[in-house]
Amino acid sequence: MSPTPHVLFVCVKNGGKSQMAAGLMRKSAGDTVTVDSAGTRPGTAVNALSAQVLLEVGVDITDRTTQQLTDDMVAAADRVVVLGRDAQVTSVGGTPVEVWDTDEPSERGIEGVERMRLVRDDIARRVDELVAELRR
Repeated sequence: MSPTPHVLFVCVKNGGKSQMAAGLMRKSAGDTVTVDSAGTRPGTAVNALSAQVLLEVGVDITDRTTQQLTDDMVAAADRVVVLGRDAQVTSVGGTPVEVWDTDEPSERGIEGVERMRLVRDDIARRVDELVAELRR
């Protein structure tokens, strides 16, 4: 692992979960971790509800843009975290890839801002655990 660990968060569109995780990691870890996010099939913009619920906890991702995942990005990271079940990422150069099977409140009929808050809180808990692990 690098002196400053580099974590890459990935989801399909890079508009919601991976952007949320990256923003929460930046808040939690500050400059002790290099953070990026990308999508396997990126959309055109950050999800407005994702940005809204992050602003509620002091994280602003409104200026972020989506980006396409590349093998170079995977190889440059010390760890890749895939959020959700849909994105598929293959390790490059031995970079560990882990999958966070994140809460999906829509499966329980929960939608809108309430859904996004539950997703945010699940991701925030996991990010805090990862920051603690990286600091050991």
